[in-house]
Amino acid sequence: MAQSSDYPVQYSVDYAESRNRLTTLFRIILGIPINIVWNILNLTAGLIFLPVLLMLLFRGKYPRWWFDFNLELRRFQARINAYNGFLVDEYPSTDERQSVHLDIEYPEKLNNFLPLVKWILAIPHYIVMLVLLIIWLFVTIIAWFAILFTGSYPRALFDFSVGLGRYGARVDAYMAMLATDEYPPFRLSP
Repeated sequence: MAQSSDYPVQYSVDYAESRNRLTTLFRIILGIPINIVWNILNLTAGLIFLPVLLMLLFRGKYPRWWFDFNLELRRFQARINAYNGFLVDEYPSTDERQSVHLDIEYPEKLNNFLPLVKWILAIPHYIVMLVLLIIWLFVTIIAWFAILFTGSYPRALFDFSVGLGRYGARVDAYMAMLATDEYPPFRLSP
């Protein structure tokens, strides 16, 4: 799905008109194995942050292979989050793109010292995200019931959830992945 934004992080999820009620009903149980895999990977992802920070400080360049590895980890996380949030019915693949799309432009050159303060600059985003996550929790519960009773995810609720995923991916790419120096916009739209 093509995005219209110039921001270097793009996120979208393909909308499905009809949904599987049975897998939605048991999603929490069905998601346990893939969430265990992700939590194990997430422990190692934290160890990747410091070497990337040091490379950016001293070289100002993100090694391409390391960027590709981090991008694939983020894509895997995006598929899991979409599955857990009822945005998709297909079980998250560890390597296939499926119907969740996350693209981050490779940065040719980054500011050497900005990674030291990005976590401070991102504080307003984390405050906004906390409020939006509380709203998202209620939206997801409503969507769960809607899927169970009607077999479809209401489009407005779906768009909100995808927008929140987009916003979170932008903040993550800026602050945690250190993949862009461009400050994330305060919006859920592309």
